[in-house]
Amino acid sequence: MNNPTEHARVLRKNMTPHEQRLWYLLRDRRFAHYKFRRQQPLGYYVVDFACWRARLIIELDGGQHDEQAAYDEKRTAWLAQHGWRVLRFWNNELENEEGVLMTILAALEGAPSPRPSP
Repeated sequence: MNNPTEHARVLRKNMTPHEQRLWYLLRDRRFAHYKFRRQQPLGYYVVDFACWRARLIIELDGGQHDEQAAYDEKRTAWLAQHGWRVLRFWNNELENEEGVLMTILAALEGAPSPRPSP
C-alpha cells in the first residue's frame, strides 16, 4: 500500500491488543492532558502514536521488529530530521504499564527518559 493515509486507516481498524490498551490510556487527553493521535501518517511513514505539542512519537514493537531493525533505524532518523523524538517499547513492556507511562511522561515534559524497570 503506497498511500500512507489509506494505510493508516487500515492500521486504525486493525490495532493490536497492545496498541488498543495504550490508546485507551492516551486518548481523549486522558494522559496528563496531552493530545495524541493514533496511526498517524508522517511523510511516507505511519507512526503508532504522535503528540504534536511535544513532537513525540511512541512506537509499540512486536517480534517482527527484530527482523526490520535497519528499516526502523532509517525511519527513526527521518523522523528525527523532521523534529520528532521517538520512544520505542516492546509489546511485553506494557506489562509494566506504570513504568511505560512514567517514561512517556518524562519525555513529554522534556526530562531524560528512563526506561521502565522489568
